[in-house]
Amino acid sequence: MAETIISTRELTKKYGDLKAVNGLDLNIKKGEIYGLLGPNGAGKTTTILMLLGLTEPSSGSAEIKGLNTTRDSIEVKKFTGYLPDQVGFYNDSSGKENLIYTAKLNGLDAAAAAQKAEKMIKMVGLDKVMNDKVATYSKGMRQRLGLADVLIKDPEIIILDEPTIGIDPTGINEFLDLIYRLSKENGITVLLSSHLLNQVQKICDRVGIFVKGELLAEGSIKDLAEQLLEEKEINLNVKIKDYSEQAVEKIAELDEVLEIKEQENLLDEIYQNYFKGGEVDARL
Repeated sequence: MAETIISTRELTKKYGDLKAVNGLDLNIKKGEIYGLLGPNGAGKTTTILMLLGLTEPSSGSAEIKGLNTTRDSIEVKKFTGYLPDQVGFYNDSSGKENLIYTAKLNGLDAAAAAQKAEKMIKMVGLDKVMNDKVATYSKGMRQRLGLADVLIKDPEIIILDEPTIGIDPTGINEFLDLIYRLSKENGITVLLSSHLLNQVQKICDRVGIFVKGELLAEGSIKDLAEQLLEEKEINLNVKIKDYSEQAVEKIAELDEVLEIKEQENLLDEIYQNYFKGGEVDARL
């Protein structure tokens, strides 16, 4: 069984009377891609900031590789990469020059920094534009460059906060495929925050549904579907062309339909006689 690499225990963050994060318990395994799925304002970014030691929890704790993210935040950042939805670069410098700068900040000399920058920029598929100014890059290209920037220090963990906002559909698919490949080929643990189900289900091993600061459900996409859709009742209002008893009987024969209730009001006769249509309520 894979070891737990990111964990939280009753992690809580309050802003006055508002609980942005409320008693969060997370256990993310080494090498997995975990999706934190929730609407804007759910508390996802606040959770990430606590994991990075950029804001302190009101109560509870968070650990990465057994290190407390508040007390040991500097040590945690040495092996944890972070990519927000907006990445800042020097627009008048090339993509490669920006990465060389980051590599030097991480302690590499000029020659090693240039070599590392070129390797990372090729890894994310920007080698053809690595000498172009970042000002000419699209949003998708900037996010790829941001990912290369994160990879400079060879992180064991990458945390991505809504990384695909503003990217076109093709760019999104390419970016997510890149994340998946990097994780599976290099054993990198990924925490992906998003409000879009189709994105997390594309690459995530497990997903946590996060609403109003609380984790409502967790598991694989298949597990979540079974948890959340089991014995779910859906009420449908069905319009039938050329209304007839036979049409209603056909609907009733469907295995998923539990009950059919025909509308009973004075308009039914008008609909049937003049508009040749009818309505029934079907409960699934």
